[in-house]
Amino acid sequence: MIEEFLLRALVAGVGVAAVAGPLGCFVVWRRMAYFGATLAHGALLGVALGLLIGVDPVFGIAASSVLIALIVTGLQRQRTIGGDTLLGILAHAGLALGLVALAFMSGVRIDLMAYLFGDVLAVTWIDILWIYLGGTAVLAALALIWNSLLAITLNEELARAEGVAVVPLQLAFMLILAVVIAIAMKVVGVLLIVSLLIIPAAAARPFARTPEQMAALAAIVGALSVAAGLFASLQWDTPAGPSIVVAATAIFATSFTLGGALGKRTA
Repeated sequence: MIEEFLLRALVAGVGVAAVAGPLGCFVVWRRMAYFGATLAHGALLGVALGLLIGVDPVFGIAASSVLIALIVTGLQRQRTIGGDTLLGILAHAGLALGLVALAFMSGVRIDLMAYLFGDVLAVTWIDILWIYLGGTAVLAALALIWNSLLAITLNEELARAEGVAVVPLQLAFMLILAVVIAIAMKVVGVLLIVSLLIIPAAAARPFARTPEQMAALAAIVGALSVAAGLFASLQWDTPAGPSIVVAATAIFATSFTLGGALGKRTA
């Protein structure tokens, strides 16, 4: 019989994977992995913010992620600083400010490693409720903008000429990504969240014929990674969050190899 803590971890992980998979496809297609890393690093500042004002750190993470998304959107049009440089500054500044702010909170006891690398084995049913409510809202929002977001991903100039509101869509996508990072924090931590976004999507890519297929396959790969990572963690007493990422990486390596072999056969 499966232990309840392991069942909670599996349910929570699958919930995050179901959301991160489809969203991660756009992160891969739009080459936004570095932006995702910036949001994840800045999430630690959100943890400090939440503790400072006495609310759940998830709300602080959402607030800091939204702020970073707004800053990036506002500064995208400037040409003084390159986009990758700007993201690098925001990522490391957010992480450093979060660590410094937490160091000043001497009266607050927190498990910093859990925030950095996740503690999926400690999730509660309340955490799972938040994950599934937030995940449902994210998937609903993504479904609403799916076609328009695909259009600007394929050809931004053509989409703009056809009347698609490019900047509001980009901002909406960034805000959705911020919410996912906030709800995924409990599972893999702020430093590993981007892995759960990009690795399943990259693993699904060789076998997908349509964007929708890739989104569904990415969610399945993410769920399999969670299950395999938790099994490995239980079997060999390894950290659960990193074990999930290692499992996802193994699936990606297999997918990449098989995809290459099938490509050569059909060429």
